[in-house]
Amino acid sequence: MPSESSPPPEPPPRDRRRVAGAVAGAVAVTAVIALLAVGLLNKGVGTSIRDALEAGERPPAPALTLPVLVAGDGIGPVGERVALDDLRGRTVIVNIWASWCGPCEQEAPVLDEIARHYRERGDDVLVLGVDVRDLSEDALAFWDEYELSYPTLRDRSDEAAGAFEIAGVPETYVIDPRGRIAYRQIGEVRSVDDMVRLVDEIAAEPA
Repeated sequence: MPSESSPPPEPPPRDRRRVAGAVAGAVAVTAVIALLAVGLLNKGVGTSIRDALEAGERPPAPALTLPVLVAGDGIGPVGERVALDDLRGRTVIVNIWASWCGPCEQEAPVLDEIARHYRERGDDVLVLGVDVRDLSEDALAFWDEYELSYPTLRDRSDEAAGAFEIAGVPETYVIDPRGRIAYRQIGEVRSVDDMVRLVDEIAAEPA
C-alpha cells in the first residue's frame, strides 16, 4: 500500500489522450462562444470598416504584424513576423479562418485554387490566411489535410479579429495595392470565378 506521502499514480496513456481531447474540445467550444458573442454584440451596430465600405470608401488595412505559421509565395520563413504594411504594392486576399470552423473546410480548396490561378499567371496577387483562436498543431493538421499551398499567419492574441472587426469566421478581405480594404466578405468564399473577377478589377486600377 502506498504511503500518504507517495504521489498519485499517473493515468494510463489512453486516459491522458482522453483528457487532452477534452481540453482541445473545450478550447474550440470557448472559441465558438467568443465569436458568437462578438457577432451578437456587433449585430446592428456600425463598425468603421463596414461603414466605410458601405459609403463607397476604402479604409486603410490594419497595421498588423504577425508570425508566419506556413510559408509560401514570398512569405516566410516560418516564425518570421510579417507586417501587412510591407505588402503594399500587391493585391492581397486576406482570409481569416480557424481549423474548427466548418465553412472554412469548404472554402479552403476554393482559396487554394485562386492562389494557384494567380501563381500560374504570374500576377502580383497574394492569398494570405490568418489563423485565429486556434491551436497551432490543429491549424497545421488542417493545412496538411487539405494540401494547401498558400501561406498563413498565426494570430495568438486576437489582434486580427479585433483589428478587422470580424463578426465570425471565415471572413475575407481584399486589400488593394495602396493598402486599403476594397472588399469584405462575411462567410465562406464559394466561387473561384467571382473572386478572380473582383480581384482582377481591383488589381487593374491605376496606382
